[in-house]
Parts: sequence; C-alpha cells; structure tokens
Amino acid sequence: MRQVILSMEGSITTFILLPIPLFVLMGELLFHSGMGLRAIDVLDKWMGRMPGRLGLLSVASGTLFASLTGTSMGSVAMLGSVLVPEMERRGYKKPMSLGPILGSGGLAIMIPPTSLGVVVASIGQFSVGRLLMAIIMPALVMAAFFAIYVILRCWLQPYLAPSYPTEPISISEKMVLTARYVLPLALVVFLVTGVIFLGIATPSEAAATGAFGSLALAIAYNGLNWEMLNKSIMGTVQISVFIMFIIAGSTIFSQILAFSGAVAGLMRAVLGIHIAPIYLVVAMQIVVFLLGCLMDQLAIIMITMPIFMPLINTLGFDPVWFGTMYLLNMEIATVSPPFGMSLFVMKGVASPDTSMRDVYTASLPFIALELMTMGLILIYPPLALWLPGLMRR
Repeated sequence: MRQVILSMEGSITTFILLPIPLFVLMGELLFHSGMGLRAIDVLDKWMGRMPGRLGLLSVASGTLFASLTGTSMGSVAMLGSVLVPEMERRGYKKPMSLGPILGSGGLAIMIPPTSLGVVVASIGQFSVGRLLMAIIMPALVMAAFFAIYVILRCWLQPYLAPSYPTEPISISEKMVLTARYVLPLALVVFLVTGVIFLGIATPSEAAATGAFGSLALAIAYNGLNWEMLNKSIMGTVQISVFIMFIIAGSTIFSQILAFSGAVAGLMRAVLGIHIAPIYLVVAMQIVVFLLGCLMDQLAIIMITMPIFMPLINTLGFDPVWFGTMYLLNMEIATVSPPFGMSLFVMKGVASPDTSMRDVYTASLPFIALELMTMGLILIYPPLALWLPGLMRR
C-alpha cells in the first residue's frame, strides 16, 4: 500500500502534466467569453451559397474550436446549441444537421491544445511535443474529408440541405470582420503550436502562453468578468482533477502488470506469434475501437496503454506514429454508438423530436471517414511523422 501511495504521488507531480490544466483553462476562457460565437458568425459570412452551407460552417467552426479547446464534448455542445436550431429552421434534415457537428467536434482531440494527447504521451512515456505536432496533419486531412463529404452529399441529395437566400456582404467588410474576430484567435493558435514547432517553448511553456493569450483576448474583447472567470477556473479544476485521478490509477495498474510478470509474459507470447508485426498494430487498434463503443476514453487509455506500449517499443515501431492512430481512435470513441459521450451531448442540445437513432445514424458516415484517415496513417506513416521531423530541437 505504501508503494501504491508513492506511485500515485509520483505519477501526478511530474512537470510533463502541467499542460493539462493550462490547456483546459485556455478552452474554458474562450468558451465562456463568447469569442468563439463571434468567429462562427464571421465564418458564416464567407460561405456564400455553397451546397450544405451550414454543414460546411459546422466543419469550419469545429476545426477552429479544435485549435482553441481540447474537449470534444464541449465543442459539440457549443456548436450544437448554436447551429442545430438554425439548421432545422432552414429545413436541414437530421443527417446533415447533426453529423457534421459530431464529426468536426471530435477534432478537438486531434488538434493542439489537447489534454488527452498529453495523457496518452505521458502514460506511453514518449514525447508530448512530437505527438502534438504529429496529430495536426491527420486532423486537417480529416477536416478536408468532412468538407468534401458534406459538399458531395448535399449536391447529390439537395433535399438534405435546402438552399436559402443570404444577405450580400462586401469583401472589404468580410476582411475587416476576419481581422477583428478570427485573426486574434490565430495568434492564440500560434502561441500553442507555433512556439512548439519552432523550438521556442516546451509543451508546458506553450500551454502557459496559450492560456495567457486567451486571457488577454477575453479582456481585450470585454468578455472577462468575475462570473466568467469563476466558471472558467472551477471548470478547469474539475476536469483537471478528474484526469489526474485517471493517470494515478493507470500508473498503479501498469505497475501491477509489471510486478506480476503479465507484461513480460504477454510480450513473449506476442513475439512468438509468426505474423507480420504490422498486423499486431492493426489488432491493437481494433481492440481500442471496440472498447470505444462501450467505455470512456480515459478508462480505455488506463487499461490498454500500459499493455500496448511495451509491445510497440519491442516491435520497433515509432511510438509517436502509434500514438497518433491511438488518439484518432479515442476521437472515434466519442461518436461511436451506443455509448459515445458526444452522442448523448448532441441528443441533449438537439430538438425534442430528435431520437438517439437519428444521432447514431448521423455519426456513421463520419466514423467511416475517420477510419479512412487512420488507414492512411497506417499505410503512409509520413502523414503523421513529417511535421515532427521538421521540429527544431
């Protein structure tokens, strides 16, 4: 029992976990200050009369918020509460009013700042900074897949997203609104990802600069008051403590596996199987995918990472490459029927006539696109490893 206590203390008092509360605080500040809603309005003005305009707006807004907050459920809740009523008022059908928000909301896990990415890297004991860079390109590819899917389906089935007249607005006015409400958010993105990529700051320092930038913008745009600050801090404390308890439990679990000899025995058994190592990686991802249909993400990480990572290291695969696919699998878990948490969030913010079957059906095409992206990473590792390879040490 003394060893358990020492392990718990050691697992959550490491400097590598400092980005978690700072990333969460950054997202909470931007969410409660209302800055995101202004950015959505600006993006809407740029869409024009494209097929599935509001569906594309969901994808663009989801990608924007993914670069500002690391919680997929929060992104789905905000986008759903803002866009779903407008979509339904415009005559959008359920597959096109719910699906793009579910898919793009999950991007919050795949684009820095992502607390879950820090958790995966810390439990897997590989570079946090390299993982945060590795997930960017797959996330952008996935967002492009989402946008292409929305355009093609709305072009082939126009009844899913009826067109509607839009108020004309000049290019100059669009540029002014973009400079006022979108470019400042791009500065926050740079303060998180740019400083890591350029080697200016570590992930912990980048999380601090991102949180500071979010606070400065909230003050500059008159969005900061004591009530908002209190909500942001309390939300940060609750989420961070929850994550820290999971990490402590995962450490204990991995030590029990090590002391019992289970990990060593599993590695001997796996290495004795005469199949190509890549098939073992595929099998691991299938296991995670199936668990994602039934369990919470952090619980899956706690159970599987202490088992998988020794095997990945023994087989000689790049842990960052594996971690990128693993994190994408965690994103899929948020929208996987029957127990994906984002599905229930969407049910809560959608109209009363929306059934869980509607939500499940809307999520399936986007799960397929996410699995397609995972397949690309599997057969073409540079998709994940190219950007980390350009990082300054």
